[in-house]
Amino acid sequence: MSNHNFTTTISVDQTPQEAFDAIVNVRGWWSEEIEGGTEKLNDEFTYHYQEIHRCKMRLVEVVPEERVVWQVLDNYFDFTKDHKEWTGDKISFEISVKDNKTEIKMTHWGLVPTYECYPICFESWNKFINESLYSLITTGKGQPILKETII
Repeated sequence: MSNHNFTTTISVDQTPQEAFDAIVNVRGWWSEEIEGGTEKLNDEFTYHYQEIHRCKMRLVEVVPEERVVWQVLDNYFDFTKDHKEWTGDKISFEISVKDNKTEIKMTHWGLVPTYECYPICFESWNKFINESLYSLITTGKGQPILKETII
């Protein structure tokens, strides 16, 4: 079991195109702190959450209504001994139709239980995919991390 990648799946009544549009709207379901492109092949974006987590992603596969794959170019966690966990991993979103529903299967290739970050990442990905992305697809409004307000 220690070599199983993280995977979660959601099913919605919306079309594969609506699911795809929501997935590439990363600011709408993951974080408003995303900088860069999130929609086209070879787009790169950065994510950061306070000084706790930063990462840089490249879209390495984009097939409308079917698949989006990110490559983790760089990653930093302040809470793990290996601050670079995730670097080199891939994150895929596979879209298919099953039983008249659109199914989205998200897999974080390389995120395995032996990673120190696994418990936190497991909980976070479940929240962002099963709640926030699901809500963005089904209601048009996700629950991303809001931009930090600087006073």
